[in-house]
Amino acid sequence: MENSILNASPSLRDSDFDIQLQNTDKYIETAKNVMLYVRDYGKGKPVFLIHGWPLSNEMWEYQIEFLVQNNFRVIAYDRRGFGKSSQPWDGYDYDTLTDDLYEIIEQLQLENATLVGFSMGGGEVVRYFSRHGGKGVTKAALISSIIPFLLKTDDNPEGRPREKGEATAEAIREDRIGFLENFGKTFFGVNIINKPLSTPLLEHFRMLCSLASPRATLKCAESLSTTDFRDELNAIKVPTLIIHGSDDKNIPMESSSQKTAAAIVNNTFMVYEGAPHGLFYTERDRLNEDLLEFLSA
Repeated sequence: MENSILNASPSLRDSDFDIQLQNTDKYIETAKNVMLYVRDYGKGKPVFLIHGWPLSNEMWEYQIEFLVQNNFRVIAYDRRGFGKSSQPWDGYDYDTLTDDLYEIIEQLQLENATLVGFSMGGGEVVRYFSRHGGKGVTKAALISSIIPFLLKTDDNPEGRPREKGEATAEAIREDRIGFLENFGKTFFGVNIINKPLSTPLLEHFRMLCSLASPRATLKCAESLSTTDFRDELNAIKVPTLIIHGSDDKNIPMESSSQKTAAAIVNNTFMVYEGAPHGLFYTERDRLNEDLLEFLSA
């Protein structure tokens, strides 16, 4: 695709960063009439952050500043259909989503990069290696990832029954915002006893999720729930960091990262005891330090 990068208006949140850097928010055209919102900060080896469902790049708030201050270039973007990116009707299969990722990497001319995928974003990480040969990427990290295969089948009995995915889709169609309210509590491990984040912050994350198009929310939920990546894991030859919370109620570790760690040869597998799915916030200090050590090795 012909290089097509447009500068975007500065985000209000940019002023929160105590770093002397020119704002480099931009839009990148990855397909005809599809413009993806990209944040690009700092200098050094590039770290590419891929957000989870149904969030946006803003979920990485506590990682972006930390990594930039530790001399890394950090790129984070909104997947098509989410955040500030275009919201086309179609294109929410992993091939198309990963082609979007490839276009951003190509147009930014990234080399020696690390791909970090959270939850659904783990799918784009793996598919990037199997579909695009991992061009320009020398390390990978899978955080609370849906990899390798969530759906329950005869040869994947530990997976999630198809009926559960159908019930989720129906709940989204019936009351998407109400679904997000309950989803967020499970996501961060909120209950009567445990309140790892404030009510305003929980509402902020719900708002980020609500900005996704209803169509993208549904179709990406289908893709992350039914795409089988098991035969693609052998395409990952680079050092890989795998992190998962032992109390993840959204994507249980036993049916996801535990299997991934057994399939990727060159990996470091870390289990965060008691951590929920949304450990990018609840365990942010530990996650940041573990990412920094991995990136610096």
